[in-house]
Amino acid sequence: MRRRHIVWLIVGVTAVSTSAILIRAADDQGVSSLAIAFFRCALASAVLVPLALARHRAALGALSRSRRWLLVAGGLALALHFVTWISSLSYTSVAASTVLVQTMPIWVALAGPLTGERTSRRGWLGIAVAIAGSIVIATASGTGGGSNPLLGDALATAGAVFAAIYVLIGRHVRPELSLVPYSASVYAVAALSLALAMLATGTPFAPYSTEVWALFLAMTIGPQFLGHTVINHLLGELRASIVSVALLAEAVGATILAFVVFGERPGIRVVVGGAIVLSGVAITVLAEAGRRADVIETDM
Repeated sequence: MRRRHIVWLIVGVTAVSTSAILIRAADDQGVSSLAIAFFRCALASAVLVPLALARHRAALGALSRSRRWLLVAGGLALALHFVTWISSLSYTSVAASTVLVQTMPIWVALAGPLTGERTSRRGWLGIAVAIAGSIVIATASGTGGGSNPLLGDALATAGAVFAAIYVLIGRHVRPELSLVPYSASVYAVAALSLALAMLATGTPFAPYSTEVWALFLAMTIGPQFLGHTVINHLLGELRASIVSVALLAEAVGATILAFVVFGERPGIRVVVGGAIVLSGVAITVLAEAGRRADVIETDM
């Protein structure tokens, strides 16, 4: 990895670490998970879509039909990731939620047969360790905070699966499409699908207080632009597993921020289970990273 990759990884991980805190603050204001996910994607789309149409229309038009459908699938996966993970924060602790949603590399490895990448024996060992840690967290009902930890843990795990799909799709499309049109496309698809879900469920688009709009704006600037968009940039040069392992630091950052901001103390079983999960994911990703080149050269 090059020095600039490390710098961007630090920026991206720091930004996404604030996501759970901002979401929990909006949830405390009574904002629904669908609305939080929609405005986060919609505000980002409002900035990127005009840029993409003005400067990258030809690149978008040159994409094959299969790549266009992959962009649609990536946007839908992103929307489902946000809905499930954001919802999990209403039921379980920030620590449990962020640890489980960062099992994404495990699901990337499990998808190996579909992507042409085989997982090594050490990789499967790491998967087994991470699953064991997830079981510890899932059986820690009532010790990690939240109104329904089991439901929250299940939603966070579903969020990890959808995030893995999103990352795998991005890894296939990003080398062929520059950052702005790719991000604009997936964010716009996600925003549109979330808007339809809000209409179907009767979720209001307004009104919201000034504080809530400030939270929406902070989510867009921080976790969305400096987080997800930076990650999308890195997916054009680094393998999905390398990017995903760096995101493990989000669980640590979010847990610390949850303690400082909300006074939320994770239960001992959540801490132990989280450490086991992170160890398992690290084993898996490091094993796989050692087998293939980390950086793929592309024209950015």
